[in-house]
Formats: sequence, C-alpha cells, structure tokens
Amino acid sequence: MRLPRLVALMLALGVGSCHGLSFHLPPQTRKCLKEELHRDVMVTGEYEVSEAAAPGVRTDLRVTDSSGHTLYSKEDAKKGKFAFTTDNYEIYEICFESHGQPGNFRIPDQLVSLNIKHGVEARNYDDIAKAEKLKPLEVDLRRLEDLSESIVKDFAFMKQREEEMRDTNESTSARVFCFSIFSMLCLVGLATWQVFYLRRFFKAKKLIE
Repeated sequence: MRLPRLVALMLALGVGSCHGLSFHLPPQTRKCLKEELHRDVMVTGEYEVSEAAAPGVRTDLRVTDSSGHTLYSKEDAKKGKFAFTTDNYEIYEICFESHGQPGNFRIPDQLVSLNIKHGVEARNYDDIAKAEKLKPLEVDLRRLEDLSESIVKDFAFMKQREEEMRDTNESTSARVFCFSIFSMLCLVGLATWQVFYLRRFFKAKKLIE
C-alpha cells in the first residue's frame, strides 16, 4: 500500500503536468498559450479544431520558443499530435490563428480542444513496458524513479533560482549602499563649497572681516 501512496504524493507535488483546455476561436483572430518550462523537458500535445462553417476559412497551428524558432507548424490544422523536447529554460508559445474571409455574414467560432502534457506525464510507459518487457510492478517502479528524478531536478532548480535571487539582492543592496555614500559625500562637498563661497562673497562686500 505504500507504493501507490508515494506515487500519489509525488503526483500531487506537480512534478509532471497535464493541461486540458478548450476555447472558441473567432474568424481572423489569434489565440496563444504560453508556458514556462525547464530544460530537457519532453512536451506532447494533442489538438482538435472543429470544422469551419464557411469555405476558405482555415486554422493554423504554430509552436515557438521565446526566440521565435518554430518547433512545430501545421497549416489547416484539424486534428493531430505534436511533441518536442525543450532545449533551454524559457517560455514556449502555442498559437492557433484563423485565416480567410468569412464574407459579409457572421459565422460561428471554431472550437479548439488542446491537451498538453510535459515531464513524466508525457512519457508513454506502455511503449516502454513493451520495448523492455517490464512487468506492471516494474513499470510502477520506473515511473516512481522518473518522478523522484524530476523532484530532485525541480528542487535543484529552485535552489539555483534562490541563489541567483540572493546574489541579485546582495548586489543591488551593495550598489544602493555605495550610491548612498556617494550622494552623502556629494552633499557634504556641496555644502562645504557653499560655505567658502558665501564667506568669500561677504568678505568681498566687506560685510564680515
């Protein structure tokens, strides 16, 4: 009983992630889904677009990274799957764009269904079991091992981000301190200059000795 509970606990931590959503896409519009992912993460997606109610209207699908590199592209996307592995830690974008002239009459919006999986959830353990001839318990152990590795990577990434944030805060604090000291020195120097300048001015006017 401990193994299923441990697997459920790790799944609850959100190591692998699965997103299923559907939305309406009006004609000649573009809707995108952005997600921030780590490096070397497998991502799989399954989509389905309802038929257009007017001829000449099509929906294109495009998956890009933050640099604009195309990871997957499909014109007149209706139903299919895509998969890719992230190269760097950055934001990835999945966009559906409607093209075509619907004419002078209004046509219904297209319904887009999208199911995205990444991390452990994106792996097909049935194929792994068939390829390596694993028993059901061995498959559970393999899944548990992958979940454990994912948790370790996530904690290591969180620790790295925390260290980077701490270094940034310390660097910013040091710069603010140096700037404050420089500002105080400038103010002291300006006040001293004003005192000597006014003293010379009053002496020139013979107001003081």
